[in-house]
Amino acid sequence: MTATATTPAHRDPELLGQTVVVIGGSSGIGLATARRARAEGADVILTGLHAESTQRAATDVGAVSFAAFDATGRAELARFFSGLPKGIDHVMVTAGAPEYGRLLDTTFDDLRHALSDRLLLAIETARNAVDTLRPDGSMVLISAEAGEPSVGSGCVATVAAALPVLTASLALELAPLRVNLIGAGFVDTPLSASLLGSDIEKRRDQLRSTLPIGRVVEPDDVAALAIHLMSNTALTGATYQIDGGQPLVRA
Repeated sequence: MTATATTPAHRDPELLGQTVVVIGGSSGIGLATARRARAEGADVILTGLHAESTQRAATDVGAVSFAAFDATGRAELARFFSGLPKGIDHVMVTAGAPEYGRLLDTTFDDLRHALSDRLLLAIETARNAVDTLRPDGSMVLISAEAGEPSVGSGCVATVAAALPVLTASLALELAPLRVNLIGAGFVDTPLSASLLGSDIEKRRDQLRSTLPIGRVVEPDDVAALAIHLMSNTALTGATYQIDGGQPLVRA
């Protein structure tokens, strides 16, 4: 019998000719998503908090433009969107950092910041993006994975529990524009390393030995899911967990 050679099926880039805006794209999940969007044929516009790191990321991925500002500032966010061309296809929001610590030991201002900024950022992004996005476009939000609260993670757990409801509400209000949420467990990002400090290697080793996938979830894993949510036009109003199977091995 003679073996027959097979040629891999050709696949068109999933975002060819589209434009993706990444709010918080200078590192980690946002930067990985920007890279993957470019690989899938999209033009990318990046934002970040610091000018130097945002410019470096924009150069790295070949972004068409970038802007450095605090996305939680309403006026700055509105100014950014007012300067964008009409017909943006997708907006991803990754900006913001989780607030850890005992609730009763956290100052009022820090609590207000932690509990409201991620939620308000999603709403304000939607408010500003709705006239810029194409009707068949999408928004992708990122949060920590919703789970059992623990001492020190009350703010994070509260926001994670609220965002799925907010996502579904936005999906209804903005339809046919699609809105989806990624709830991420531990992802090996620069932010994770900064939060854990010297304990980061211990955490990586623990996850490698316990997760069903046998490795740590990387930013590229989340980026792949984000691109799928942008390109699959049947998905809206839902939360997609990505954690390497961590809930399966929790005691």
